[in-house]
Amino acid sequence: MSAPEAMGKGGFSRRGFIQRIGITAAAGGAGGVGSGVIGQLASESGLSFLAWAGEEAGPVDCGPPPKAAPQHRTGGESFPPLPLPVTPLRRTEKKKPPSPPALVGKMAMGPIRWHTKDGKRVQYRDWMTDPADVYTLLDWTAEKLGIRYTCIEADFAQFSYDPRELPALLFAGHNKFELSDEVRQNLARYVLDGGTIIGDACCGWPAFAEAFRREMELILPGRPLRKLLPEDPLFSSYYKLGNVTYKREDGSTFSEPPNIEGIDIGCRTAVIFSPWDLTCGWDGHEHPRGTRAQIEDARYLGANIITYILGTFQLGRFLATTKVYHEATAPTRDDFVFAQVKHGGDWNPDPSAVHNLLKFARDNSTLEVKFKREDVELKDPRAATYPLLYMTGHREFQWTAEEAAALQKYLKAGGILLADACCGRMAFDLAFRREIAKVLPNHKLERLPLDHPLYHCHYDIKTVEYTPRVREDIGPIDAPELEGISLDGKLAVIYSKFDLGNGWEQFPHAYSYGLKDESALQIGTNVIVYAVTH
Repeated sequence: MSAPEAMGKGGFSRRGFIQRIGITAAAGGAGGVGSGVIGQLASESGLSFLAWAGEEAGPVDCGPPPKAAPQHRTGGESFPPLPLPVTPLRRTEKKKPPSPPALVGKMAMGPIRWHTKDGKRVQYRDWMTDPADVYTLLDWTAEKLGIRYTCIEADFAQFSYDPRELPALLFAGHNKFELSDEVRQNLARYVLDGGTIIGDACCGWPAFAEAFRREMELILPGRPLRKLLPEDPLFSSYYKLGNVTYKREDGSTFSEPPNIEGIDIGCRTAVIFSPWDLTCGWDGHEHPRGTRAQIEDARYLGANIITYILGTFQLGRFLATTKVYHEATAPTRDDFVFAQVKHGGDWNPDPSAVHNLLKFARDNSTLEVKFKREDVELKDPRAATYPLLYMTGHREFQWTAEEAAALQKYLKAGGILLADACCGRMAFDLAFRREIAKVLPNHKLERLPLDHPLYHCHYDIKTVEYTPRVREDIGPIDAPELEGISLDGKLAVIYSKFDLGNGWEQFPHAYSYGLKDESALQIGTNVIVYAVTH
């Protein structure tokens, strides 16, 4: 693989990156305990918080332990034995430097087992088979990226499950595992509160991969792991990655897009899982077992995982906040109510976007819009009663024949559909263009000219501001790029390939291709005014 490019000035700089993110994790904290304590807790508790299957154990000796911390000494003065007075003598003493904050907690997993090494019986647990993996990766990212964080050992029984103390957790190993219901509930709360779970099947061991997938289904039901697409920001959060070189057990290699799976919470991938080994590559060693990313590519992926976690941590905390709108059950003061379309993709990635837009429109126009969002399916008869339908998402979706027919009837009766590709994702963009062509086969999306009434029905919009990622990867554009389909001289479909909803939320989305807050809100307000007046 050719050396990937580091993100330029439009993204995150190499220096001062972390200060702008604002993570306040403290080393150690309530979330971490030392390895000796973990072993003691496991023995004393009988692993009451974990149940383990009795399958054949995987390898026990993937990599060496972490390197010992360097010994730092500073000059000092001391005195020889009495009698005094005498001339002070110089001596040196150990001085421990300040520890970097903890970013990743490596979860203690697996029952205590025994094996013979160098003629001695020693104990191990599954998570210890590659003990220096994250430590080595964080040393590497400190050197290459200039960001300094550390890893600590964390235990299910002692961890607070507060992402402010430990933003990410690593599950790595070879063997099957099964979490208790209490741990699953705590992990669900941890992820929804803004934490990230990283999973790695060490040596590509299938028993661990199967167990990890099963546990994620139980922890986050209704949110299945999906294979991340090349356009997912995880693959460009620092290094812009293409194909990754993987090595098989027999030593042969192959190259393909990264085999990473994920679960999204809003616009954030909150569970990141590699069924093929990364941790051995992070540690910088190879052995003839399983399928694994080569060392260099494993570290590039690891660096992107670290920077992605940092770049989305505050967004995760924002999405964890439940917003209550006092008008949710109030009688409607106006005929206009904002309805959002439910579809087969991730239809609700920006849960507070519509409410923020309605508040902005009410405060900055004569509209008396209601702080309420109705969620409807196209086949629901209620959908036909709203003057405007809104839909968004990141991923592929497909309308059924019934849904397509219902939408066609709605549009021909005078309704308006507003759609945008959340975060500017190509998967949604391609799906929307394909599906709307089925709904209105004799019409096509066309770019709206700058003199179109939509741009001037309330705000006079001639230029807009785009997010840094648009300027960085597409260029210094400033013209609005809305597309539309008109029926009988009136807009029936309004589409933006650049994100609007992130801007409506008015909270930074580090990896979004979209419009900045003010521009997105003004366009959204104009769409509402156009829908009401036409």
